[in-house]
Amino acid sequence: MSIDTLPSWLNFQASSFGKRVAIRHKQLGIWKESTWSDSRDEVYRLVQLLKRKGFASGDTLFLLTHPRPEALLISVAAQWLGGVAAPIDPQNDVEQISELFQLLKPVFLFAEGQLQVDLALQLSEQPHLIIYADRRGLSNYQHSSLNFYSEIIQAELDIFDIRHVAESEHNAFAFFRLNNAKHVEVKLLKHREMLMQARDLVSLEHLTNTEEALVARTFAASGHVRYLLAPWLLAGFRLNFPENINTRDNDRRELGPTLVAGTKQTYERLESLIKARLPLNGTWLRAALDWAIYSQSKHSLLGKLVAHWLYLRPLRDVIGFSRTRVPLLVDEPLSEQSLNFFKALGINIRNWPDVQDWKAVNVEPHTFSHSSAKKNYVEVNAVNIDIRSTPTGLLV
Repeated sequence: MSIDTLPSWLNFQASSFGKRVAIRHKQLGIWKESTWSDSRDEVYRLVQLLKRKGFASGDTLFLLTHPRPEALLISVAAQWLGGVAAPIDPQNDVEQISELFQLLKPVFLFAEGQLQVDLALQLSEQPHLIIYADRRGLSNYQHSSLNFYSEIIQAELDIFDIRHVAESEHNAFAFFRLNNAKHVEVKLLKHREMLMQARDLVSLEHLTNTEEALVARTFAASGHVRYLLAPWLLAGFRLNFPENINTRDNDRRELGPTLVAGTKQTYERLESLIKARLPLNGTWLRAALDWAIYSQSKHSLLGKLVAHWLYLRPLRDVIGFSRTRVPLLVDEPLSEQSLNFFKALGINIRNWPDVQDWKAVNVEPHTFSHSSAKKNYVEVNAVNIDIRSTPTGLLV
C-alpha cells in the first residue's frame, strides 16, 4: 500500500497516537469516544468482512446514510482494499435515488437503517452485500445479503487476512448524480489529490490535533470529503458526529467546535437562526444590538468589550460558534450581505471552492459473473466513463 493514501494516514495516526480520541458520536444524549487505535481495529474487521464477501480492488461501495462514524470507517475499509466509496445523499428525493440505483446497480452498499435497506431491497437487481448501522425495524428481515455493522466489528480478527492494497493514484471517492436529462454523471477524487488539498488547508488554516470538528452534513458532498475527512487524517484532530440530523444545532452549541465546514445552505440556515432571535425593530434592545454589530469600528476598547460580552458572544452561542476559529465555506459562495453579517459577529468565513469536474457516464446492459456477485465496471478514460455489469465496481 502506498504511504500517501487515506488508509495509510489512519494507520499512521493509530500507530503514533493510538490513545488519542479520533471520533466522538452522540448517542442517547451521551458523547461516546473512539480512539485512533479503536478506529483502526474497527476498519480491520470491516476490511476482513468486505474481502470475504468478494469486495476487491476497483470495486465500489455505495453509502446511503446521514452523518455517522460507521459510514466514515467503512469508506476507509473499502479504500484499504483498493476500492472506492460512493456516498449518496439520503436527503435527495427517494424516487431520484431509486432511479440512480437502478442505473448503477450497486453490488456493495452501506445503508443507515430500515428506510435505506427497504429502498435497496426494492431494486430490480438487489445488492450482493448490504451492511446496515441501525437495527431498529430490521430484526425480522431474513435476506442473506444483510449484515449488521455492530456484529461485524465484534468478529474475531485474522490479521493475516488484512493486506493493504490502496495506492495514491487510486480513486478514493466517487460522487454520482443524475443531470437534468436524467443521465448519470460522476466526479472522482484520488487519494493523492485529496491529501494534497488537505495539506494546503492544514498549512494555511494552521490546523492542529487540538481542533474539534462537527460533521453536521453527510459526506455526499465532495467538498466535505476534501476539506474535513482528509485534513482529519493528516492533522489528527477529533471528528464529532451529532446524534442525528435534527439535533445537529443543539449538539453544535453543546460542543462548540473550533472547525466548521459548511455549505452556502448551512450558513444561510444559521443566519436565519440568529436573526430569528433578534429583538424587534424599533425597540431599545434592537438599537443596542445594532450598535454592537454595525458600529464596531467606532467603539473604544471598553465599548468593544461590552459589545462582545453582552451581544456578540451570545449571538455566536446561538449557532454554536463561540469557539469557532476556522469557519469554512465549501462550494458555492455566500452573498456579500451574509458574509458581512457573519463578519460583524467576528465569524470570518473563508471560501474553499469545490471543483465541478463532472464526467458523463454511459450505462450499457452487459452481464458477467464474478465470484458470487454481478458487479459494475467503470472505466475511466479521456472521453467518458463506461459502466458495465462486469467484474469490478470501479477501475482505478
